[in-house]
Amino acid sequence: QVQLVESGGGLVQAGGSLRLSCAASGRTFYNFMGWFRQAPGKEREFVSAIRWSGGNTYYADSVKGRFTISRDYAKNTVYLQMNSLKPEDTAVYYCALQISSSNSYYYPNHYDYWGQGTQVTVSS
Repeated sequence: QVQLVESGGGLVQAGGSLRLSCAASGRTFYNFMGWFRQAPGKEREFVSAIRWSGGNTYYADSVKGRFTISRDYAKNTVYLQMNSLKPEDTAVYYCALQISSSNSYYYPNHYDYWGQGTQVTVSS
């Protein structure tokens, strides 16, 4: 069974940085790994994704230029480096994994497995 374990969330002031990690176990081949976030009262939204084989990266317009997604093959881990954080980035961040062969990465229902979520709070 695939498990995703996230870490790295926390409280940071506006303009600060955090790095989220998501370690996958139970499987070694993936299609996409992605990050989503959900703020109170809002729907879960796409943040970023990386194609495991090839490393192509994708970002929501709201985080482009501030966030960087990367992966470590040896550790089966994906990272989200978040810089220049803003109060509107406050949310629970979820790691997700897609195992099917697809070119779709944007919507939550494109993913097969989810982490438990990690809280990111950005104070103004």
